[in-house]
Amino acid sequence: MPELPLEIDVAAAQALLQQGPHPECLLLDCRTPEEHTTASIAGAKLLPMQEITDRVAELEPWRNEQIVVHCHHGMRSLKVTQWLREQGFSQATSMRGGIDAWSTAIDAKVPRY
Repeated sequence: MPELPLEIDVAAAQALLQQGPHPECLLLDCRTPEEHTTASIAGAKLLPMQEITDRVAELEPWRNEQIVVHCHHGMRSLKVTQWLREQGFSQATSMRGGIDAWSTAIDAKVPRY
């Protein structure tokens, strides 16, 4: 499997998430629980950036699979993606623009904040 770029846009993220009947792709939300309550993308796993080092074992099933990390605008997710890659999650990538870009370009039902 070729390595994904460090960042992808929301259209590429949506395409990855829609592959096949059983996608081998995790959408990882690294925002706070409060932000997740305000707006979320269906199927995303919430794992706040502040907790990632303590909870990284929860991601082990996806070590060799694609992980698309998102936050509000793409800054935290980029940091989390870089950290995950350092831990051996070579298929982790950040969704550029975050959930804000997702709401604007993909699903207007996701609230902007």
